[in-house]
Amino acid sequence: MDTSQLLKGVLDLAVLAVLRKDDGYGYDVVRRLRAGGLNEVGDASVYGTLRRLYNAGMLTSYVVPSEEGPHRKYYSINETGRARLAESRETWRSFASTLDGLLEEVAA
Repeated sequence: MDTSQLLKGVLDLAVLAVLRKDDGYGYDVVRRLRAGGLNEVGDASVYGTLRRLYNAGMLTSYVVPSEEGPHRKYYSINETGRARLAESRETWRSFASTLDGLLEEVAA
């Protein structure tokens, strides 16, 4: 099954979840998502999601100078983002439970 369409639908939730514990810059978020099992996530998709979440007021950002190249823009989740994460977590759990039930019916 091609998971790219599924990933598009849950990338906002995944990025917010990754940022709930520690702030991160773009490629750091990509690495953490991949380490968490989302191996197919694309760099451009994550960068676009970070910008969209920031523009929607769910993330804040700050710049940290780097001695090894350009400055890094870090993102952190704010209260609006935490509220969206909690809401999306419940929506996901409900949806996953419903789909699990449907799949069990098919297997029976």
